[in-house]
Amino acid sequence: MILDIHSINGAKTGRTVDLPEDIFGIEPNEHTVYLAVKQYLAHQRQGTHKSKERSELSGSTRKLFKQKGTGGARRGDINSPLLYGGARVFGPKPHLYNIKLNKKVKILARKSALSAKAKAGSIMVIEDFTLEAPKTKIFAGYMKALGINGEKAVVVTAENDQMLMKSSRNLPNIQLSRAVDLNTYQIMNAGKLVISENSIEKIKETLASN
Repeated sequence: MILDIHSINGAKTGRTVDLPEDIFGIEPNEHTVYLAVKQYLAHQRQGTHKSKERSELSGSTRKLFKQKGTGGARRGDINSPLLYGGARVFGPKPHLYNIKLNKKVKILARKSALSAKAKAGSIMVIEDFTLEAPKTKIFAGYMKALGINGEKAVVVTAENDQMLMKSSRNLPNIQLSRAVDLNTYQIMNAGKLVISENSIEKIKETLASN
């Protein structure tokens, strides 16, 4: 797949880049994409929810009334789940929501997501750029020049650039990511992928040999 390379101001540079077909041109496997997104979202959950059970409540264990003959339930002490302020039956307990996926499945999911975006025409390749100082206004101007107006977008860079990171973190719909850190959820959640020229090689190194 051949795409034009744009300058940071949105103009075509006259140069092109050939995206590898084995990464950006495969038939998307929707099930692997689903599994990878499910794993990512599951890992965002803290799993710290907790409610107290009967043995954990402070309160008298005195039997409130006789066992039989009242016509009511045998609810025992004041910590009974049947009473207001009592314990909860089978309440939530802290646990992990981790889901294990094989490495090849996750790689296929990323390839499928990238191919889906390429097929939809939602990938733009730009020249590598940086900023001398963190300036959100300048970075926002660049995004506007590239045609990204309020749309969710992921800007993919080859390396971790602190100036770009600080300039973009206050823009609610713009996310910056290194090529090696790009995951399936980020790709599918974005309306457009803005990939820097050098980061394509990083993506190849990460995915092409698997």
